[in-house]
Amino acid sequence: MMKPVPIKLEEIYVPAKLRATLDAAKVAALAEAILAEGLQSPIQVRRDGARFVLVTGLHRLEACRSLGEKTIPALLVLPRVH
Repeated sequence: MMKPVPIKLEEIYVPAKLRATLDAAKVAALAEAILAEGLQSPIQVRRDGARFVLVTGLHRLEACRSLGEKTIPALLVLPRVH
């Protein structure tokens, strides 16, 4: 099983297509849950040169950002091989 690694929020790129699905109410609710219980599930990212590209977890990422976190636990996803 893969183990989450801490990744700096500033190193994570969010594609525009993903960002379009952002729901501020969901982010606020998640931020409250994270304060109460901690982050329950890591986000998923893939490497793209020196940065990471978000695969899943937009609302968790933005909730952590809104709480002033500097890093977030993430699973590194390998690129698909065609």
